[in-house]
Amino acid sequence: QVQLVESGGGLVQPGGSLRLSCAASGSGIIFSTSAMGWYRQAPGKQRDMVAAITSGRSTNYADSVKGRFTISRDNAKNTVYLQMNSLKPEDTAVYYCSARVGVFNYWGQGTQVTVSS
Repeated sequence: QVQLVESGGGLVQPGGSLRLSCAASGSGIIFSTSAMGWYRQAPGKQRDMVAAITSGRSTNYADSVKGRFTISRDNAKNTVYLQMNSLKPEDTAVYYCSARVGVFNYWGQGTQVTVSS
């Protein structure tokens, strides 16, 4: 069993910031050894990778968020974060946390981020 619970979404004005959190739990995950990621899905569009972080803390970002978003992890809290700065209306989407455990990907329920004036 793996549970991922996202939080921190909401409504923000263009240029604003939000920090998303994803807490992992369950007997099926050893958080410190798991690659984690954030994805997003806008209405009518596919789910795309936003940022990812390995167990060794190597990071990877979608071109559209480089320089604005930062992914990080706190293994003591079994939590991964996504700091989002300089938000744009096109960042509006449901954001999902993902955990890679072996050959399986687990997903959270998603949190809505809306960037609008």
